[in-house]
Amino acid sequence: MKRSITTLNDIKQAVLSLKGEEVKLYINRGRRKILKFEGVIDNVYTSVFTVKDRIASASTHTYSYSDILCGEVKITKLAE
Repeated sequence: MKRSITTLNDIKQAVLSLKGEEVKLYINRGRRKILKFEGVIDNVYTSVFTVKDRIASASTHTYSYSDILCGEVKITKLAE
């Protein structure tokens, strides 16, 4: 996603437009721990969204829109 998105409503709309799409996520866990994985945006709720892991299909991760705003989570759409 672009860094020019500045409000939570813009982020919600951007994530909603990616629902059902395959994406790559970069999660900054602090202390130089960066988690990278590919998945599908499964559900979009009012304050959080869920991502189903592509490799471990039973694994679902939940993130808030403020995580994207703060730069802790970065989402990029996979090329088709």
